[in-house]
Amino acid sequence: MPHYLISFPASAMNVPAEELAAVGEAARQVIREAKAAGVYRFAGGINADVAPQLVAGDGTLSQGSYQQTQEFDGGFCVLRLPSREAAVQWAAKIAKACRCAQELREFFDDPES
Repeated sequence: MPHYLISFPASAMNVPAEELAAVGEAARQVIREAKAAGVYRFAGGINADVAPQLVAGDGTLSQGSYQQTQEFDGGFCVLRLPSREAAVQWAAKIAKACRCAQELREFFDDPES
Protein backbone atom coordinates (compact mmCIF):
# COMPACT_ATOMS: atom_id res chain seq x y z
CA MET A 1 0.00 0.00 0.00
CA PRO A 2 1.42 3.44 -0.87
CA HIS A 3 2.34 6.12 1.64
CA TYR A 4 1.19 9.71 1.16
CA LEU A 5 2.63 12.95 2.47
CA ILE A 6 -0.06 15.49 3.31
CA SER A 7 1.38 18.89 4.20
CA PHE A 8 0.98 22.64 4.28
CA PRO A 9 3.32 25.63 4.76
CA ALA A 10 2.91 27.66 7.94
CA SER A 11 2.03 30.73 5.85
CA ALA A 12 -1.09 28.95 4.54
CA MET A 13 -2.71 28.99 7.97
CA ASN A 14 -4.42 32.34 8.35
CA VAL A 15 -6.21 31.66 11.62
CA PRO A 16 -6.90 34.26 14.32
CA ALA A 17 -4.88 33.64 17.49
CA GLU A 18 -8.01 33.03 19.55
CA GLU A 19 -8.98 30.15 17.22
CA LEU A 20 -5.60 28.35 17.15
CA ALA A 21 -6.48 26.05 20.05
CA ALA A 22 -9.67 24.91 18.30
CA VAL A 23 -7.78 24.34 15.03
CA GLY A 24 -5.13 22.34 16.90
CA GLU A 25 -7.75 20.16 18.54
CA ALA A 26 -9.55 19.62 15.21
CA ALA A 27 -6.26 18.54 13.61
CA ARG A 28 -5.47 16.20 16.51
CA GLN A 29 -8.93 14.67 16.13
CA VAL A 30 -8.23 13.82 12.49
CA ILE A 31 -4.91 12.24 13.54
CA ARG A 32 -6.72 10.21 16.22
CA GLU A 33 -9.16 9.07 13.53
CA ALA A 34 -6.26 8.07 11.24
CA LYS A 35 -4.69 6.09 14.09
CA ALA A 36 -7.98 4.32 14.81
CA ALA A 37 -8.31 3.47 11.12
CA GLY A 38 -4.79 1.99 11.08
CA VAL A 39 -3.48 4.34 8.35
CA TYR A 40 -1.39 6.70 10.50
CA ARG A 41 2.40 6.54 10.17
CA PHE A 42 3.79 9.88 11.36
CA ALA A 43 2.79 13.51 11.80
CA GLY A 44 4.28 16.70 13.15
CA GLY A 45 5.30 20.23 12.47
CA ILE A 46 8.62 21.73 11.48
CA ASN A 47 10.16 23.59 14.42
CA ALA A 48 10.82 27.07 12.99
CA ASP A 49 12.95 27.93 16.04
CA VAL A 50 15.65 25.45 15.00
CA ALA A 51 17.64 26.44 11.91
CA PRO A 52 18.08 23.82 9.17
CA GLN A 53 21.52 22.46 8.30
CA LEU A 54 22.84 20.65 5.25
CA VAL A 55 24.87 17.55 6.06
CA ALA A 56 27.34 16.33 3.41
CA GLY A 57 28.33 12.71 2.88
CA ASP A 58 31.51 13.27 4.88
CA GLY A 59 29.56 14.79 7.77
CA THR A 60 30.46 18.41 6.98
CA LEU A 61 27.75 20.81 8.16
CA SER A 62 26.54 23.93 6.37
CA GLN A 63 24.03 26.38 7.77
CA GLY A 64 20.80 26.78 5.84
CA SER A 65 18.90 24.61 3.42
CA TYR A 66 18.54 23.91 -0.25
CA GLN A 67 17.29 27.09 -1.89
CA GLN A 68 14.23 25.20 -3.19
CA THR A 69 13.16 24.27 0.35
CA GLN A 70 13.74 27.54 2.20
CA GLU A 71 9.99 27.82 2.67
CA PHE A 72 9.63 24.25 3.98
CA ASP A 73 7.83 24.73 7.26
CA GLY A 74 4.40 24.07 8.66
CA GLY A 75 2.74 20.75 9.36
CA PHE A 76 2.64 17.37 7.73
CA CYS A 77 1.58 13.78 8.16
CA VAL A 78 2.35 10.51 6.46
CA LEU A 79 -0.49 8.04 5.98
CA ARG A 80 -0.47 4.57 4.45
CA LEU A 81 -3.55 4.34 2.25
CA PRO A 82 -4.97 1.95 -0.34
CA SER A 83 -5.46 4.55 -3.10
CA ARG A 84 -4.97 8.13 -4.18
CA GLU A 85 -8.72 8.61 -3.80
CA ALA A 86 -8.45 7.65 -0.12
CA ALA A 87 -5.51 10.05 0.23
CA VAL A 88 -7.60 12.87 -1.23
CA GLN A 89 -10.35 12.14 1.32
CA TRP A 90 -7.89 12.25 4.23
CA ALA A 91 -6.25 15.43 2.86
CA ALA A 92 -9.70 17.04 2.73
CA LYS A 93 -10.31 16.13 6.38
CA ILE A 94 -6.99 17.69 7.36
CA ALA A 95 -7.67 20.77 5.20
CA LYS A 96 -11.00 21.27 6.93
CA ALA A 97 -9.43 20.88 10.39
CA CYS A 98 -6.45 23.15 9.65
CA ARG A 99 -8.51 25.61 7.61
CA CYS A 100 -6.07 25.60 4.71
CA ALA A 101 -5.43 23.60 1.55
CA GLN A 102 -3.13 20.61 1.82
CA GLU A 103 -0.45 19.46 -0.60
CA LEU A 104 -0.67 15.75 -1.43
CA ARG A 105 2.35 13.71 -2.55
CA GLU A 106 2.83 9.99 -3.00
CA PHE A 107 6.02 8.24 -1.91
CA PHE A 108 7.74 5.76 -4.22
CA ASP A 109 6.87 2.24 -3.17
CA ASP A 110 10.04 0.71 -1.74
CA PRO A 111 9.63 -2.87 -0.53
CA GLU A 112 12.39 -2.35 2.06
CA SER A 113 10.79 0.73 3.63
